[in-house]
Amino acid sequence: MRFEQYVEELQRVRPLSRDQEAELWRAYKECGDEDARRQIIESYQPLVFKQALPFRSLQNVMDVVQEGTVGLIEAVERYDPARGVAFSLFAVHRIRGRMLDFLQREGRSDSPCMDVWLEDGGVSLKENLMDASPTVAEQAETHELVGRLRTAMARLPVKEKAVLENVFLGSRDVAAVAEDMELSPGHVYRLQKNGIRRIRGMLAKFMQNW
Repeated sequence: MRFEQYVEELQRVRPLSRDQEAELWRAYKECGDEDARRQIIESYQPLVFKQALPFRSLQNVMDVVQEGTVGLIEAVERYDPARGVAFSLFAVHRIRGRMLDFLQREGRSDSPCMDVWLEDGGVSLKENLMDASPTVAEQAETHELVGRLRTAMARLPVKEKAVLENVFLGSRDVAAVAEDMELSPGHVYRLQKNGIRRIRGMLAKFMQNW
C-alpha cells in the first residue's frame, strides 16, 4: 500500500465516543473480545499516522507506519484502563519509539526527539537538560544520550512521564495533552518542568563526565 492510499483509508476511520471506547476496553480486557481489540486498534490508527508524518518523505515511510502500528498493538495489549491515564498518552511514546528504533536500525534517524521545541520559550529539550556549550550540545545528539534519556524517563512518576513523552516525543501541544489528561494547561506545564528537573538530576553525573 502506498502512503497516499493509507491516508485515504484513514479518512474512513471515525473516532469513538468516550462511552463507546470504555465499553470496548471492558469487552477486550474483561472478556477477551478480539473484535473489540480490533476496533480499538483501528480507531487509533490516526495516532500512528500523526507520528509518521515527519517521515512522510522517506522512501520506506510505510515500513515506518507498520512499525508504529506494531507499537500501537503492543500498547493496546499492555494498557490498563483502571490506571486512569488516557490511552493516547500511554500509546504515543510506544508508537514513536518503535518508529525511531526502526529508523535508527536503518541508519535514517538521529534522535529527533531531542530537538523538539518547548511551547513556552523556544527552548529544546536538549537545551533544557544540559549547559549550552557547543561541545556538550554536539555530544548530546549521540545515541548514547538518547538511550540514557529514555532510561531516565522510564523512572519518572506516571503523569510527568506521560507529559514529557507527549510534548517532546509525540510533538503534541500542551493544550491537547491537558485535555486528554483532564488537567489544566498550567498543571501540565508544572508536570513538564518537574519532569525535566528530575531528568537533569538523573543525568547530571553522566553529563559531568562528558
